[in-house]
Amino acid sequence: MRIYVGNLSYGTDSDSLRQAFEEFGTVESSDVIMDRNTNRSRGFGFVEMPSDEEGKAAIEGLDSKELDSRQINVNEARPRRDDDSRGGGGGGGGGSYRY
Repeated sequence: MRIYVGNLSYGTDSDSLRQAFEEFGTVESSDVIMDRNTNRSRGFGFVEMPSDEEGKAAIEGLDSKELDSRQINVNEARPRRDDDSRGGGGGGGGGSYRY
């Protein structure tokens, strides 16, 4: 089960995220998402647990709880959308403009 964790402190790293979730079972992976330009946490991450039961227990046990002085949001991760949700690309007219 893939779990989304939001509202993370900038001080939370992948290891401390893993430790918080290990209380509820086996953690396959834990990743705090980092900004490429600043190399600073973007305030969210993902945890993968092998069983749905452990994942659901972690969600129930950690959602709205405090981690590194922040109240975190924990829920099942939704699949990525295939469309470009940022609104760019496509459309627009064409033609050239002459001066």
